[in-house]
Amino acid sequence: MSHPQNFPLISGQQAINAGSIRRELDRLLQSNAAQPDQGNQLFRLRSASDWMEQASKRPIPKMLFGELWFQGEQCIMFADSNLGKSILAVQVGDSISRNEPLGPFRLEAGQQRILYFDFELADKQFEARYSSNYIHHYPFTHDFLRAELDPMADVPKDFGTFEDFLNHQLENLVVTTGATVLIIDNLTYLRSETERAKDALPLMKHLKALKTKHNLSILALAHTPKRDPALPITRNDLQGSKMLMNFCDSAFAIGESAKDNTIRYIKQIKQRNTEEIYGAGNICLFTITKPYNFLQYEFMAYGREWEHLRQPDDVDREALKTQATELKAQGKSLREIATEMGITHTRVARLLKVKEESQ
Repeated sequence: MSHPQNFPLISGQQAINAGSIRRELDRLLQSNAAQPDQGNQLFRLRSASDWMEQASKRPIPKMLFGELWFQGEQCIMFADSNLGKSILAVQVGDSISRNEPLGPFRLEAGQQRILYFDFELADKQFEARYSSNYIHHYPFTHDFLRAELDPMADVPKDFGTFEDFLNHQLENLVVTTGATVLIIDNLTYLRSETERAKDALPLMKHLKALKTKHNLSILALAHTPKRDPALPITRNDLQGSKMLMNFCDSAFAIGESAKDNTIRYIKQIKQRNTEEIYGAGNICLFTITKPYNFLQYEFMAYGREWEHLRQPDDVDREALKTQATELKAQGKSLREIATEMGITHTRVARLLKVKEESQ
């Protein structure tokens, strides 16, 4: 008589009961837990202990830009226009390519090859920033690579859209250069409508897949929509905030000081590999300088965000209150008033001294 191979032979003297069958089933399930399910094409299933064991074989993430950006992370830096996002991004890339920390931010990951996708500046504009009168050029290392779009390039017929072709070429450069750090300036060029969730989601999924496939660290620059300078910067100030913020590993923002418009501050917005270090009570203050041939952020001190927010004077407050009162008299809701005035509905509620509407 043949017996199933997976179950032990039980003699006539042994009783077959529910307990023995259950123990054998548990043994089989445990032995097959790490085996892939051939019918499942989407998920990778392992026990929590197996995941921990696998993760323990990978190196601990190291800092690229202090606690703001770690190796292997998909990080977003965002700010309003003309606050110097590109200046800081180039400086961070140069720092990593030289293995020299920037300001107070530690660099633990060592020297890395940087691939900087510049969708903002032409080559002559880039030269102006990193030279003295276009002649004494700043000596970037050979590990800092810059790419810009070729305006004469045509989209091959094999690609449905320009964005598909762009993403393909971006990955191709990652492979051919051997870069381990990717800086994208800025996200708008990869998806034209990142403020809408349905457009932001494919973009973030694509970047995450690229990061995982090629073991990259990615820093992507993004914009903020119009915001109230009297309020602290939050994750809601990122254009397309919900979807972009949900899918990134870390994020930090650049703000402008209302006390002195030559001062910039960096604030930590999201983190996964560390606790919050540079929050509202401990922002980093910088000025933008060009001592010779390198436009850069120069660290000044630490500060508190509320000291650098706009404090409306009495005239400003009364003018806003009058405008809000008139709009309220027209039957508009707090949110409609806020949209028309370009301020938050919370501030409208404070101006009118009414309980905030739930809308």
